[in-house]
Amino acid sequence: MAAALLAEGTTTITNCPDILDVPLMADALRSLGCEVELEGDVARITTPAELSYHADSEAMGKLRASICVLGPLVGRCKRAVVALPGGDAIGSRPLDMHQSGLEKLGATTGIEHGCIVAEAEGLHGAQIWLDFPSMGATENILMAAVLADGTTVIDNAAREPEIVDLCLMLTQMGAKVEGAGTSTLTVHGVKELKPTEHRVIGDRIVGATWGFAAAMTRGDVRVRGVNPHHLDLVLEKLRMAGAEVTVYEGEDEGFRVVMDGRPKAVDFVTLPYPGFATDNQPFAIALSAVAEGTSMITENLFEARFRFIDEMIRLGADARTDGHHAVIRGVEQLSSAPVWASDIRAGAGLVLAGLCADGATEVYEIFHIERGYPGFVENLRKLGANVERVSS
Repeated sequence: MAAALLAEGTTTITNCPDILDVPLMADALRSLGCEVELEGDVARITTPAELSYHADSEAMGKLRASICVLGPLVGRCKRAVVALPGGDAIGSRPLDMHQSGLEKLGATTGIEHGCIVAEAEGLHGAQIWLDFPSMGATENILMAAVLADGTTVIDNAAREPEIVDLCLMLTQMGAKVEGAGTSTLTVHGVKELKPTEHRVIGDRIVGATWGFAAAMTRGDVRVRGVNPHHLDLVLEKLRMAGAEVTVYEGEDEGFRVVMDGRPKAVDFVTLPYPGFATDNQPFAIALSAVAEGTSMITENLFEARFRFIDEMIRLGADARTDGHHAVIRGVEQLSSAPVWASDIRAGAGLVLAGLCADGATEVYEIFHIERGYPGFVENLRKLGANVERVSS
């Protein structure tokens, strides 16, 4: 949605998920002068010739993805004032790589009055090395570089499928981007881009959630609409836990997870893609909590992700943490308790754990879940879960 800012006219995005973050992003784009229409799984964004560069609306502070307007605004308007983003409480996520990348492209940046401020007379190509393959920094630098004068090389770039999908969309808009899916992106700047229609890839983290749910509940779940190769490591871990996994490709792409019996303990280490995603870590902990044996979970990306374990202990999990390691000793069954979601994936993980607990588990702050999962309760019910959304 942020990439639509790069081209005057109407950009259409299909396969857009029905989640809370989409209308929030729509509000952020409207505050910049865009017209945004959301209809079913389609988002139509009409970008004016003259954009506002003040992205400081209330919506900006409610989701992390709002920072993605920074690169397009600097690229298109040569200036940006963007409210510091909100989102999940999973630990420190500084913007220094975003700023240093834009500065190498010729911008000056700073933090003023709760906003990141960037300005440039003109952007130029540069050689940029990222200290860490950050998705957000890669996206912002990439979207600024497509309209810069000259060639930009981004080394140690993020390799996630979502980055590849963004590169595809930008290419459809007329950008010249090479190396998508590798650690080196080469961007040859162009004068202007044109609007396009783009179908977004299926959400691999949502797909993984249902795979873990099947393994934890000893169930049988068929997931459609996500490329199974985006989940190669996840599916291998589920196989190691004892699940039968079938992969489907082509028009019917997806996978099926069948678990017969109690899952076996498996170790997990979070790393940038193609490693095990930190967003899947709460599901790994939840699976380990009911598995046979002891699992070691290592979190290498966000220091506050283990907050989730405190809530799992309320549910009877046998877990201990030491720095960025957690040791989980599986139990036969969890016990119900009231628990609180601190982020999207923690919320979903607590619901999955509640499916494996005796009695009724209450999960609070579920707006987090609805920020990232379309029809979460409805899909659970279709799969046979006894779950309902209630107000307090």
